[in-house]
Amino acid sequence: MSNSFIFTWTARNRQNIQKYLDNLTAEQRTIVPEGFNNNIYWQVGHIVTVADSIVYRLAGRERKLPAVYDTFFAPGTKPAEWQGEPPAWEEILRVLNEQPDQFREALEGQLEAPVAVPENFAGAKVLNDLMELNLSHESAHSGMINAMSRLIR
Repeated sequence: MSNSFIFTWTARNRQNIQKYLDNLTAEQRTIVPEGFNNNIYWQVGHIVTVADSIVYRLAGRERKLPAVYDTFFAPGTKPAEWQGEPPAWEEILRVLNEQPDQFREALEGQLEAPVAVPENFAGAKVLNDLMELNLSHESAHSGMINAMSRLIR
């Protein structure tokens, strides 16, 4: 993928996710459909949390999100086990919409640079690998959000 292509597709994927979220009520965002472990609120929080970790941490950059995001949205978490209040929905949406531009600003022109954590779970070698890994992860969760939004409407 070219330098601009990966950033464009990341932004486009986030726009598609936003379309699935449009017109959902606060109650609908918190429904855990039968057969699922999580709700749409968790899915969106998970997307931004994992993106922050993949793109920044493995690139050797300082993560942008507060550690509380990991408490609620890291892999293996689920709303049934939440203690306390997660980050506000509006804050999560702001991050969802701002992250693609932040990734472009942080990494544009550097995608062939080596990752800072060469022994990573995905075997990523260069920063572009991290962006592709992240886009793949987001796309899977985008499909989950699409399915869940159809089930709860």
